[in-house]
Amino acid sequence: MKRPKLEVADILRRYGDAYRAGHEGALSSTQRRVMRAITACRTAALGGHVEACDTCGHRRISYNSCRNRHCPKCQSLARAQWIEDRKSELLDCPYFHVVFTLPEEIAAIAYQNKAVVYKLLFAATADTLGTIAADPKHLGAEVGFFAVLHTWGQNLIHHPHLHCVVPGGGLSPDGERWIACRSGFFLPVRVLSRFFRRRFLQLLGQAFERGELEFFSALESLRDRKAFLRYLEPLREKEWIVYAKAPFAGPEQVLEYVGRYTHRVAISNNRLLDIENGHVTFRWRDYRDGDAQKTMTLAAGEFIHRFLLHVLPPGFHRIRYYGLLGNRHRQEKLEQCRRLLDMSLATPTEPDAAAPADYRDRYEALTGQSLHHCPICRRGRMIPIEQLPPSRVPEPPACLDTS
Repeated sequence: MKRPKLEVADILRRYGDAYRAGHEGALSSTQRRVMRAITACRTAALGGHVEACDTCGHRRISYNSCRNRHCPKCQSLARAQWIEDRKSELLDCPYFHVVFTLPEEIAAIAYQNKAVVYKLLFAATADTLGTIAADPKHLGAEVGFFAVLHTWGQNLIHHPHLHCVVPGGGLSPDGERWIACRSGFFLPVRVLSRFFRRRFLQLLGQAFERGELEFFSALESLRDRKAFLRYLEPLREKEWIVYAKAPFAGPEQVLEYVGRYTHRVAISNNRLLDIENGHVTFRWRDYRDGDAQKTMTLAAGEFIHRFLLHVLPPGFHRIRYYGLLGNRHRQEKLEQCRRLLDMSLATPTEPDAAAPADYRDRYEALTGQSLHHCPICRRGRMIPIEQLPPSRVPEPPACLDTS
């Protein structure tokens, strides 16, 4: 894969110190760690190794990755592994992509209470899909799905929403029948939207009563219970955005498509166009204008601010599984679904003691693309010949490759 000319790391190296100095009391320790990790990723700061081709002698330096989940350069192997793990869970039925979005007024509360409100978003979404699907008026079945949290829009504004991927059917209440949804139709979006609105506001109110929410700056007045309830009142009538995309053509398309969502970060390096004169220019897609491709230029400090809006709380799981895919009964329920769908039963897999430990071998096993082949002669194999400790910068070989 061709390396992008510009990276988020370049922006942080050039403007990060000034941003930290100007936001001394506003940056969390987690945001600071993310900035340090991305800046150091695949540089001498993390160490690495020198490789040489066993055929033509070409040398290159490969520096270590930071492996931070917010780093644009560190997601490909994690994404490939996740997709590989999910393959055995696919069912022979249509799949649907349903998106649940929080309105701007709730997004403001979510930014000041990330761990609490994001957790409520998952809970309200799971309750909504599970309850409406189980209703005999709609599907009358137990469904399973996974949900992926995104907190950004294309312009990097805080925009929390969940991408849910759901099989088009589920198990009957007695577990003895597979109940398929109607062709091309999963569940009524308006019913989902209104149940989701009611359930989320209920959970948010309960969190307030338990004293779990904090308010400061422009939202400080919401510490008062009456002010909080007045703030929420218009949202009880507002239409909340829930929409279902067209169903996938088949199960084989699901992971290919969803892999784009599971390990995405707020902005990829290939969207960056320019980082000169204290400003950052990037591409974005305006969904309100017919998905038109546009460019946006922000002051570097504003760009960093928007990027850091999407740093998740430590230990927060942004991919979660529910219903038939819930961890406790996943294998048992999936086997029953396969029987009812006349699929061959998956053979339980034992942990592979011989699984490759080297990241290059794992990457090739998962993606089919080799990191061992020499990029110059195309015949030789790149062999590690020297380990580089952190922060050591060796003499660069004739053709330096830090990818």
